[in-house]
Parts: sequence; C-alpha cells; structure tokens
Amino acid sequence: MSSPPAKRQRTEDAPITRSEIWYSDGSVVLQAQSQQFRVHFSVLAQNSSFFRDMQALPQPPNQPTVDGCPVIELQDSVEDVRRGELCSEARGYCKPLNESRYGYSLVHVTSIVLTHSIIRLGLKYDFRKLLDAAVERVMLECPTTLEGYDSNLPYTPKSIIGHNGFEHDMVTLVRENNILAALPCAYYRLIRYHTLNSIFDGVIRDDGTLASLTPIDQRQCSLSRNKIIATQNKPGYTLGWLCGWKPTKLCDDVSECTKKKEDLIRRCLTSLRVNALDKVTGFLLRDVFCDACTDEVEELVDAGREKMWDDLPSFFDLPPWNELKNDL
Repeated sequence: MSSPPAKRQRTEDAPITRSEIWYSDGSVVLQAQSQQFRVHFSVLAQNSSFFRDMQALPQPPNQPTVDGCPVIELQDSVEDVRRGELCSEARGYCKPLNESRYGYSLVHVTSIVLTHSIIRLGLKYDFRKLLDAAVERVMLECPTTLEGYDSNLPYTPKSIIGHNGFEHDMVTLVRENNILAALPCAYYRLIRYHTLNSIFDGVIRDDGTLASLTPIDQRQCSLSRNKIIATQNKPGYTLGWLCGWKPTKLCDDVSECTKKKEDLIRRCLTSLRVNALDKVTGFLLRDVFCDACTDEVEELVDAGREKMWDDLPSFFDLPPWNELKNDL
C-alpha cells in the first residue's frame, strides 16, 4: 500500500527566515507570514500614524524580540510587504515603507502589482505620502477630464507598466480601494478594448495567470456597454450626426460623400463597437470625406464626445463628475 501524499506545510509551521531587508542598525523586526524584515522604527513612525501610535505604547513584558529588537507580526502577505519595502525602479532601489524619501516618483514607470500593494499598505498603516503618490499614478492613467483622456490616445499606459489584462486589473484596483474618480475611465477603457467574452472570461496575463473581474463588475460592464453603444448613436452624441447629416455646401463631391456616409452608417450599425469617445481619426474618417465635409464632421464628433464624457459616470451608475470623490 502506497503511503499518503505529504500535506502542504502550513504557513504558521514554516521556519522563520530573514529577508534580504535586514538593517544591522534597525530597531524593529516586522514579520509577515514566516519572513522577517529588520527596519527602522523611527522612520516608520515618522511616516505612519499607525506605527507612531504603536511606538508610543509601552512594550509588553512578554513581547518576542530578535537581536534585541521587538517583533511586530503583520497580517499581510510576504509579497505585499516585500513590494512595499523594497522595489526596483529603473534599476535603482527605493524602500518606501522604511525611508522618508520615497523614491516612488512619477518619472519612473512601475507595475500595477506594486502600485496595488502600496495602496493597500498605505491605507492600512496610514503611509499618507506613499498612498497619495500611488493614487496620483492611478489618476494619471484614469483621468477625470476629456483633455486628460485625449492626451494619451491611442491609449498606452504611461506611469504603470502595461500588460495583457491591464484594464481588468485597473478596474479591480480602483474598485477595491474606492478610487471612485478613476472608475468611469477605468470601466470605459475596459469595455472599449475588450469583448463581452473577455469581460466575463477574463484575460490571460503575460505570466500565465488570469486577470478577471468580480461578478459585480462583469454585470456593470456588460450593462453599461449596451447603454453606451445605444447612446453614442443618439442626436447630440458622438455618432448622432450620422442620421440627419448632409454634405456641406462646400463639398467637393456630394454623391461620393453621401455614399461614404451611408457606408459608415452600415459599419457602425453592424459592428456594435464602443466608439463613444473616439476622435474622427478613430473612425478612420480622414481621407474618407472631402476636406470640407471632414472639418464639419470633426466639429460634430468633438461636440458629441464632450457630451458623452460629461455623461460617462451615469452610464456606470455613478454620481456626476463633480460629485465623484475618492473615498480613501
């Protein structure tokens, strides 16, 4: 009879190990799961009200110590603490939880995983400067103005490294941490660049893991996608001009521009794509109509895009832009 398979060793039974973050002059040891980090209590207290209050408390007589330093057990994953403690940016190093000079600046791009970890730890332990820097990075990717949105078209992540499933992970990040002002743009980008299949099934990341949405976000994106597609074709919105538009008096070829308009109507009605915030170039209209008609169409599209942006939060059942505040 074969012996039963060995049980996975529980985290609490794993041997305690020291991480590479071990300052010989550190004054406190943080322990996450089975790994310890020796850092400077004074610097933690300087930047976190949580650790500042803890430092002011008298140490219990039975508190465990390592090399004379008190041990503080954190209910966080080793990965979160490691990312928060020691992160590589542009081949340099910053230790945001243990140094007052954070180094987590917007001139460096970083991963969404690191950004998410920093926001979680920043919120939990009140590292306000670090939290604000991470949220600022998120808001650069998910702006609250149409001008900010237009400044990065076609969209490529700038302050956070892009990857397959980036839009899914961004929605998860802002939803989990109540970065509500970023939510309309995060939602819109997801439904703009992904099909219903990937909204429900997720996307395989570059490392082979699955980027997926919660059932609540799946439902929200599905319903909102349908509402936006229906609204973008209404009068006053991005494609609403198509129904009643006629070539301008300065048109070079009325019959040709009329035919092109009819072709575009058929294309928009059959594709069922989200085009609500696309510029004229996004519809491939340049070199389709004559120059005079294109100029007029561009004005109509721009006016429709502005109206669409103003209404964007409502499509996702969110308050208006001026009432949409981050709840951190």
